[in-house]
Amino acid sequence: MDKTLVVMAAGLGSRYGGVKQIERLGPDGEILMEYAIYDALAAGFNKLVLIVKPEILDDVKTLFGNRIERSTGIKIDYALQTPDRFTEARPEFSHRAKPFGTVHAVLCAKEFIKTPFAVINADDYYGTEAFETIIAELDKLHSAQEATMVAYRLKNTVSEFGTVTRGVCIAENNILKKVKETYKIKLMPDGTIRDTSETEDGPVLAPDTLVSMNLWGYHQDILPVMEKYFADFLAALPEDDLKAECLLPVFVDELMHEGELTVPMLTTDAVWFGVTYKEDKPFVQAELRKLHESGVYPASLHE
Repeated sequence: MDKTLVVMAAGLGSRYGGVKQIERLGPDGEILMEYAIYDALAAGFNKLVLIVKPEILDDVKTLFGNRIERSTGIKIDYALQTPDRFTEARPEFSHRAKPFGTVHAVLCAKEFIKTPFAVINADDYYGTEAFETIIAELDKLHSAQEATMVAYRLKNTVSEFGTVTRGVCIAENNILKKVKETYKIKLMPDGTIRDTSETEDGPVLAPDTLVSMNLWGYHQDILPVMEKYFADFLAALPEDDLKAECLLPVFVDELMHEGELTVPMLTTDAVWFGVTYKEDKPFVQAELRKLHESGVYPASLHE
């Protein structure tokens, strides 16, 4: 069965202060998207869709897209996430600066998704195990009522340089029951991790708390469901709200509570890393160098 990897690379990167999706971080100038694609192809994915902003499309093709197509024979489909797409009912939002979120991002790739698919962020490193884990589950998805996800342990996903947003997961018998999008999770100087969304001394979160890093698996029939969900989100959006986002964890949580979606939760002990902040860059570069030196990756992904 064909399987598609959908990479979301159209975020603003406001906390990072630049276009982090194409920041060169590997020892031979690789960007994080390249590692995800390398790992996904090795795991058995055979279709690639990259969701990008129009202004980085040519850079992505030049940096690695054209080379990957030549070396693998796999055509990359490029989907553009722009605020005028799927927003015809609310034309006042057609020039909004902030993207409409991850549900909207996937919708912008709708025309290219014809198979079960996994969705990831472009600016996260997921690890080889994650793609091997989720691809086996994609074969088990047969309808819009079935999905899956890979959860990470919170302690492996925080940044010492600032707060992060994570979907905090609750499961029973390895079935996801709730996912709460939690903002301003902070690693404190004493090593504890707190939810500081309301106050700096907010509740402590257990280090092994399972969280979503937007590694979701869906059957392609979920796309019309997403389109209706986004239309409802847009219809309810106040005219002066220029920042609200329609997010995959919230979408999944609402469908689960309505009894319309069942989500087996897979777990990994892999250490996530990403470039949320500029200060994360040296750490990420060092970790990628170690992975090359230890043989997880060849000396260069560009060879």
